[in-house]
Amino acid sequence: MHEKTISSKMLYTGRILGLEVQDVQLANGKKALREIVRHRGAVAVLARRPDGKFVLVRQFRKPVEREMLEVVAGNREAGEDPEVCARRELKEETGYSVRRLVPLGFTFPSPGYVDERIDLYYAETGPDAGGINPDEDEHLEVVLLDRNSIVEKIGRNEINDSKTLAAWTQFVTIVETGAAAQGTRGAS
Repeated sequence: MHEKTISSKMLYTGRILGLEVQDVQLANGKKALREIVRHRGAVAVLARRPDGKFVLVRQFRKPVEREMLEVVAGNREAGEDPEVCARRELKEETGYSVRRLVPLGFTFPSPGYVDERIDLYYAETGPDAGGINPDEDEHLEVVLLDRNSIVEKIGRNEINDSKTLAAWTQFVTIVETGAAAQGTRGAS
């Protein structure tokens, strides 16, 4: 099930994304058109303070015309290492510094039309935040929630951002379940 690219044309290149149109040949020999949004990649960071509160941000998202409650996230600079980006974004958006950073894998939010890859991280922070320094066009509110509040908000569809849900799922699977499994092994 492979598609062979016959031709491609970049129609638009902007500050954070590009739009490419490709003519492709399908495995069955038929031809099709693919519209692909090109993106240099991003990171998403689920951060937790020593008191157990998770650090999220609320911001207005113009494409969906609503405020969203999300993990810290941001676009990678050209050639920027995802871990460096994760540390930078957490500090800029929340004022918290990373004490421990755990990779949680990555997600492709909508691979049917965009090649964006979001690298997911879990961060343990210090107890206190410094000043925030968001991008000039960002308006963020830092929101602190305990684990139960996050689970309740997910259940009520109040947290419905895909990178946040992916980071939460990976955190529960890798960090929480992994810690529980290590505790079980250590007890035997």
